[in-house]
Formats: sequence, structure tokens, C-alpha cells
Amino acid sequence: MGRLGAPELILILAIALVIFGPAKLPEIGKSLGRALGEFKSQANKVTEEFSTEDKKEA
Repeated sequence: MGRLGAPELILILAIALVIFGPAKLPEIGKSLGRALGEFKSQANKVTEEFSTEDKKEA
């Protein structure tokens, strides 16, 4: 559980297409991509901060 295969992704895309329509999908995808990128950036900063603190304590 937790893995998305091709059939699941196609189903999710089809549902999103029906709900939001073809005009909104690129905008939603772009927003989602930005949000995920920002989340990843912040997660990397936190990880880097913890590793720096560990090195200082050692």
C-alpha cells in the first residue's frame, strides 16, 4: 500500500479532468509543483540545520 501505479494515476487524472476541466489543470499542476518544490526546499533546510547542529555538538 502507498504505491501509485499507472492505472491509479490515470484514474486520478481523469477525475481531476472531470472536476476542474481542461483549462484549469495546467494552472493547478503549476501550483502543486511550486508547493512541492517549496516544501522540499524547506525540508532540506531543516535537515541541513540538524546535521550542522550534530557536527557542532560532536
